[in-house]
Amino acid sequence: MILNKESAIKIAESLLQIKAIKLNPTSPFQWASGWNSPIYCDNRKTLSYPPVRTFIRQQFVDAINEHFPNAEVIAGVATGGIAHGALVAEAMGLPFAYVRSTAKGHGMQNLIEGDIFKNQKVVVIEDLISTGGSSLKAVEALRENKYDVLGMVAIFTYGFDLARKNFEDGKCKLITLSDYNSMLEAAVKSQFVSESDVESLSEWRNTPDTWAPKKR
Repeated sequence: MILNKESAIKIAESLLQIKAIKLNPTSPFQWASGWNSPIYCDNRKTLSYPPVRTFIRQQFVDAINEHFPNAEVIAGVATGGIAHGALVAEAMGLPFAYVRSTAKGHGMQNLIEGDIFKNQKVVVIEDLISTGGSSLKAVEALRENKYDVLGMVAIFTYGFDLARKNFEDGKCKLITLSDYNSMLEAAVKSQFVSESDVESLSEWRNTPDTWAPKKR
């Protein structure tokens, strides 16, 4: 579920303008999974642009106030969700923690960093949702440590059916600030792609594991 259609398009436009999202439907990128992808998304770039960063932070705050008003702790997912999570926690006057991808290899060998308490109500911050696998591992780690995860808010999602199923199976409510459909609308409106590219871009989202660029 996106927070708001108007702001979703505005965020998508910003991501395209600062090249946090790059589109190349004819010469695709390759993901670590081996999938060919006409889109590359790096939302860490938003941190370098104060107006974009501030708008995203406020949208996170609005999403949490609307959907998770009982939040007591903000937790970022390493690494993309850490900085955004800290900004949100600061804006809301809430404690902050973050979840590592793997436990620290020395010292206390922590997986969760921060001074939070059992049964506290946590909202997880993420920068990008693809299949949801790594994001839900963070949710699982928090739950295993007896934290009450209310849900997750992310900047952007590709909107894969697999991700929706994974979040449903994981019983984790997901709110996103923008999504792939909003990005396509913004990309055509701002002429980052042509109308003729939209069909191929839409096909990739439906079948990312088998998609290949169309020959011209």
